[in-house]
Amino acid sequence: MGGEGRMTARSSTPGRVDPGAAVTRRGGPRRGRGERAVERGLAFWLLLPTLAALGIIVAYPVGRAVVRSLFDDPIHGAPAFVGFANYAEALWGFERLDFWNAFGNTVLFTVVTVAVETLLGLVMALVMHRAFRGRGIVRAAVLLPWALPTAVSAVMWGWMLQPGGIVNALLGTEIVWGGAEWPAKWSIMFAEIWKTSPFVALLILAGLQTIPPHLYEAAAIDGASAWRRFTSITLPLVKPALVVAVLFRTLDALRMYDLPQILTGGANNTNTLSMLVIQAATRELKQGYGGALSTITFLFVFLCAFLLIKAIGANVFAGFGQAEGGARR
Repeated sequence: MGGEGRMTARSSTPGRVDPGAAVTRRGGPRRGRGERAVERGLAFWLLLPTLAALGIIVAYPVGRAVVRSLFDDPIHGAPAFVGFANYAEALWGFERLDFWNAFGNTVLFTVVTVAVETLLGLVMALVMHRAFRGRGIVRAAVLLPWALPTAVSAVMWGWMLQPGGIVNALLGTEIVWGGAEWPAKWSIMFAEIWKTSPFVALLILAGLQTIPPHLYEAAAIDGASAWRRFTSITLPLVKPALVVAVLFRTLDALRMYDLPQILTGGANNTNTLSMLVIQAATRELKQGYGGALSTITFLFVFLCAFLLIKAIGANVFAGFGQAEGGARR
């Protein structure tokens, strides 16, 4: 075949290249590069309004907070440049106890609530995904807590957690939920789990509805049990939606503010990082120290998001994309 190829190429005049072949060889890649350049330009102009809005809404306030965090908070006169003194004050200075308590509370609330919400959301999604009479009413009832504003939910839970409220009546106890550290923390976590578990269920339900029913039918014909179908079909195929739900809820829980603020006001060691930022910047009028706290909180949330994506997000979505490509082929 190599000889025939060489003979064919030399069948024309020696030293002369077929212009049609050259145009075909050169025109294809050149035309492809032009199309890609047009697509990149169109994508840039389509993204430009969003990038501008993000720059105004996110980048500018963050930049202002970072710059302000490098100055002190004088009672009179203009702020003076102090470098990273505000950061040192928060991490290992006079205010370190409040900061590390708020940091520990934020991590505790995030880990407990996200873990429980993921399990409850998966169970609720599996129930809502089944075909039964009255499924629409069940879905509406399950999603109702998430539809309520957080402030309304916090006030409602504050009423229910009163010493003579419905929670103590159901449990047969007389706990003063806001009167001690751990009851106050558990009340915040209960309210948060009740409020946002439907959100996780909604995302997982969207993933369940993309699974083809014939996979379950084939597995049932092969004799696979319900548990085997769940572990071998449901969990692997719903994992991308599950990862998205965990990411969203983790980032949201790390910024928790309104629910603990309304329920406890930060009493009994229930402050979070976001609450500490607001208290420093507004109640104590420490703009520089508040800017340092907000910058630390931003970096912490960004680091958590990066680590989560690297740990669970990238591998899941890469495998999901490869599976889709294989199915298309």
